[in-house]
Amino acid sequence: MSALLQSAEFWVLVAFIILVGALAKKIWAVLTAGLDGRAARIKAQLDEAEKLREDAQSLLAEYQRKQRAAAEETAGILAQAKAEAERIRKQAQAELEQALKRREQQAFEKIAQAEAEALGEVRNQAVELAMAASRRLLAENLDEERAARLVDDAIKDLSDRLH
Repeated sequence: MSALLQSAEFWVLVAFIILVGALAKKIWAVLTAGLDGRAARIKAQLDEAEKLREDAQSLLAEYQRKQRAAAEETAGILAQAKAEAERIRKQAQAELEQALKRREQQAFEKIAQAEAEALGEVRNQAVELAMAASRRLLAENLDEERAARLVDDAIKDLSDRLH
């Protein structure tokens, strides 16, 4: 072993191993620092991505709530519009029925008025015919003495009827 310790090659080998060890330690420190830095950047990116994902999920949940609220509001507006349309339809139907009843009543009143006028005309014509027939009969069958007596009786009855 003493020959080994006196050999220059041995000491070159020892120096080389120490140099490689020292360099390896520094290289290892640089490599681990670089890897640690890269790991930290990746972790920061992952944390940021996670935060963005959570923000996106909360925005999605908020928009879904808003969409549900809008759908409920739309359903309410639609139901209110249907109810209003039904109310307007019923009101229009009631007004139409009232208008038809008024028209029907007016038609009945016009018919009754026309019947009364027709009845009055028929009476007037009947009276005129009766008077014409009475004149003709009186003219044909009534002598002067009898006519004077009828006129006197009618005058007497007239004073009784006026009182």
